[in-house]
Amino acid sequence: MNKFWKIILILLVLGALDIGRYFIYPNINDLKEIRPVPTAFMEYRENQWADENRDMHLTQKWVSMDKISPNIIKAVLIGEDDGFWKHDGFDVKGMENAIERSIKKKTLAGGSTISQQLSKNLYLSPSKNPVRKIKEAILTWRIEKTLSKRRILEIYLNVAEWGDGIFGIEAAARHYYHKSAKNLTANEASRLAAVLPNPIKYNPTGNQKYVKNRARIILKTMKRRGVIQSIYKEVMTPVKEENLPTEPTESNTSMESLFDSSTSDTPAENNEPTLNESPAEPSVFMQDEGNATQ
Repeated sequence: MNKFWKIILILLVLGALDIGRYFIYPNINDLKEIRPVPTAFMEYRENQWADENRDMHLTQKWVSMDKISPNIIKAVLIGEDDGFWKHDGFDVKGMENAIERSIKKKTLAGGSTISQQLSKNLYLSPSKNPVRKIKEAILTWRIEKTLSKRRILEIYLNVAEWGDGIFGIEAAARHYYHKSAKNLTANEASRLAAVLPNPIKYNPTGNQKYVKNRARIILKTMKRRGVIQSIYKEVMTPVKEENLPTEPTESNTSMESLFDSSTSDTPAENNEPTLNESPAEPSVFMQDEGNATQ
């Protein structure tokens, strides 16, 4: 074997080891109890600010699920991952739609689930490198296998980027609306959810056409589906059991009734465009450096 092929073999082995380590590292079980702040994406932003000589600081405040309005939970799921309760971390239909939009618009459209976005935000960079996507897939699989849907959503809402230096729903609610995340209205929640694909470019309190159109569709969908408050309170209260950590023990589908697709997937009577089918606005999953993974 000549020197060239030896180098190639070594590189392949190193690459396989680099990817393979994500099957055991990091320890996903830790996420059941710890607050994973700062995340890799937060550190990426800090390094970016340093390179640009910007005097910026992270703003983030952790809140538990019972301190988060059901309005923002619904809005985020409608806007970012409508099949959250049904998939195992990968939305095949969403990926197919993203590919179709990419071909049609000749741009790169994302189709990532909340679990995929969380994997990237917690442990990886926003790079579009295919190797990073493989690592993301491994981490997503492990996160879905280890954590409940409730915990995945709780972490996501607390670490997602909502503006320049603004991370987590509590910091976002206080920055934009001067109130706690628990008191967000449906209209405020729809606007906050609308900017998640690119929170640096878009402002939930601004007048940008994309934000207004997307928020309008999210809000209309929220109103059509409704929120069953009694079920919400029951589900969001962690079960207290002896000899168990504070992590709730509900199944991954325990909150599905809040977002019943049987009553929500029918188009509105006035043919309101859906988030993925709106000729008057850009794709929901647009090119960005925010939460949505490419």
